[in-house]
Amino acid sequence: MRGFLGRKSRYVRMDDVLPQEQEGMEAAAGGGVHVRGGARRYVFFCSVFASLNHILLGYDVGVMSGCIIFIQKDLHINEVQQEVLVGCLSFISLLGSLAAGRTSDAIGRKWTIGLAAAIFQVGAAVMTLASSFTVLMAGRLLAGIGIGFGLMVAPVYISEISPAALRGCFASFPEIFISLGILLGYVSNLAFAGLPDHINWRVMLAAGILPSISIAFVLMVIPESPRWLVMQGRTSDARTVLLKVTETEEAAQERLAEIEESARATAVDKAVWRELMRPSPVVLRMLVAGLGVMFFQQATGIDALVYYSPTIFRDAGIASEGQLLAATVAVGLSKTVFIVIAIALVDHVGRKPLLYISTIGITACLATLAATLSLLARGALPGGVAIALAIMTVCGFVAFFSVGIGPINMVLSSEIYPLRLRAQAVATGLAVNRLTSGAVAMSFLSICRAVSVSGAFTVFAAISALSVLFVYRFVPETSGKSLEQIESLFGASGGGGGGGGGEVELGDGEHLVHKR
Repeated sequence: MRGFLGRKSRYVRMDDVLPQEQEGMEAAAGGGVHVRGGARRYVFFCSVFASLNHILLGYDVGVMSGCIIFIQKDLHINEVQQEVLVGCLSFISLLGSLAAGRTSDAIGRKWTIGLAAAIFQVGAAVMTLASSFTVLMAGRLLAGIGIGFGLMVAPVYISEISPAALRGCFASFPEIFISLGILLGYVSNLAFAGLPDHINWRVMLAAGILPSISIAFVLMVIPESPRWLVMQGRTSDARTVLLKVTETEEAAQERLAEIEESARATAVDKAVWRELMRPSPVVLRMLVAGLGVMFFQQATGIDALVYYSPTIFRDAGIASEGQLLAATVAVGLSKTVFIVIAIALVDHVGRKPLLYISTIGITACLATLAATLSLLARGALPGGVAIALAIMTVCGFVAFFSVGIGPINMVLSSEIYPLRLRAQAVATGLAVNRLTSGAVAMSFLSICRAVSVSGAFTVFAAISALSVLFVYRFVPETSGKSLEQIESLFGASGGGGGGGGGEVELGDGEHLVHKR
């Protein structure tokens, strides 16, 4: 094992020093982390289908960056209205996220996914037909609530059907679909920008309805979460689902027993919100890790950069609308490519190393972007060099974001909480995430006007530097552990993931022997 920034630990896993013949016997017996191919494929497709709603959020974020240019011309909205229109989605979506916790416990994870798509469709249709800023905001309200439902329920659903060996990979799928949606939104901006100003933005928004239509098919394909089924007393149905998503009948029975044990604890304590508001030391450590990562993911300014990337590139010297929109497509492509890389690495490299790479890289890119814009404003940097550096650092920012804190925040949030708290705790985390996103998006233009664009990114760089320290001190490594094991780890340890210098990873106590 490795500590901070890859430093070798004085401890090793006991299964790392097993004799080779014993490892061979375990492999022959079907032990280890290998998942039967059929079960892996089934969970893979369920995770993909459950993540489709996340295209809607990504598309809305991406398409609005270009739509706002044409909405301003057509509906004659001012700068404050632009900030409200762009930033309100995050505030509104947190209402959906908070409601989704109780809703998914009542009607199930699967049908909450369908409800999210239906609400978004109505909102998108209203926005497409809007004849005034007021009607546009009404549609934005509905779309935001639908997005909030989808943001919360998909990661929870995926974590509850995935085996521990693959959970990090599959729980990252929502983030790749957000990135894909952003890219599609940018492409839509570029494709329809040539239409008349009173039509192009409507077509861009209407295209966002198409992904949500596919959810009707999804609901006929994916099963309900086995953990939710156990909570409803439908143990037989839960066993049927587990037989599809695990490699052997014995493994399915073992997972069912773990879930039933957690469900019994849930039945004893119904005051979920009271426990979250007055947490025990164990739950408090979970909340610090989960809510903290949710906060830092947005506090570094990712949504401001995505929403206002044309503004940033214009400040760097790009003049024409066509060039601005083309540059944003490069940003969307970079984000999508690197989220794929993250999904390939998250269960092999681990959560924490990727978070280090991500937060340190983001800090460097933000500092470079702030310096570039500052030097350009003082005339100390040629225009062509400034444009190249701006595009490189913005693409670098989204690349580092996508390879770590982008997807891993939801992986951690959906796996660190006990079953009795999971839905509400994840919803609370998403509320923090959306509040932070909304505050950044709604204030970005005003901050830029007060301290300049370079000043705004200097602030983001400082916040990103703090996120590196937060990861080191409070975030544990959870890769390869079952959800029920992770719940016990926070109680077995005295703190977060690095408070003691990072020598021992949380939950490895039962696997550790001291090196001689």
